[in-house]
Amino acid sequence: MTGPTPFYVGPLLVGGAAILWGTVGIASKTLYGLDNISPLALGFFRLAISVPLLLVWRWRAFEKWPFGFHGRDAVILVSIGVAMAAYQICYFQAVAEIGVVLTTFMTICSAPVLIAALSIVVLGERLTGPAAIALCLGLAGTALLIDVRGDRLVNANTAGMAWAAGSALAYSLFVLLSRALARHDPAKIIVLAFGMGALALLPFAAGAGLALDWSASAWGLVFYIGLIPTAAAYMLYFRGMRDTRAMSAGIIALLEPMTATVLALLLFDERVSSAGVAGIGLLIVAMLILAIMRFKQPAPVQEPAAAAKTPSRSIEQQ
Repeated sequence: MTGPTPFYVGPLLVGGAAILWGTVGIASKTLYGLDNISPLALGFFRLAISVPLLLVWRWRAFEKWPFGFHGRDAVILVSIGVAMAAYQICYFQAVAEIGVVLTTFMTICSAPVLIAALSIVVLGERLTGPAAIALCLGLAGTALLIDVRGDRLVNANTAGMAWAAGSALAYSLFVLLSRALARHDPAKIIVLAFGMGALALLPFAAGAGLALDWSASAWGLVFYIGLIPTAAAYMLYFRGMRDTRAMSAGIIALLEPMTATVLALLLFDERVSSAGVAGIGLLIVAMLILAIMRFKQPAPVQEPAAAAKTPSRSIEQQ
């Protein structure tokens, strides 16, 4: 009989997943320098390569069609898959245009702010004082990031920032739609969303030129992105979230943009102006405020097994 899991195992696994996620932008930017690979093709292969490994991991959840999703739930699940496909397109296109640092911070740190704003405007959730402060900080931080300028700075063009904002919006919609499927296993949602996202991207990727004659180095990076910071990272993340508090996970999630920033600085010499640094700081503060708010919210009464499977604890942290 095994004893209880040590308290540090969960946070370590979540942290490991965040660090792996932080390498996605680095790998994709390296890939763009090796071969003529479009963001559409990369987004497709990232999802398509990850699905088989994730299916093996969660195969027991897929023994009976349609896997527990009927009617409204099935429509929402398809919408989640489309949102995931849109996220891949926007994220990889943004990396190609404005670099890793700005894309990562715009996506990861502004997404919680967008989720809070959409929850208030669309879902009618109450605007509290802390939420209002977080939203104001998030808007100010985003404005400072968009205004990045300078000779040695990342080329922050309007189109690139729009792609980064689109990736944050697509991810926010993914999270909000997932809330409507709270009774389902979040890992099952991820597997199905990735599969449907890959199918949604396939015709567009093929139309953009889905060439398969890339170099061995390029294919190695493509498989790395699909298997390690996608499939393996989610496996670590969902296991770690069993023993990690929501607020802790929200703070640990900052390892993702920090990892991306350090690697981009070392490998690509990406630089951000003082205004950009201030914007990043404001986004981080806004993200932490929202993480603390979620931790303090009273949780609905549910069975322990159901609580461990709630997407609000699992999906929303990445």
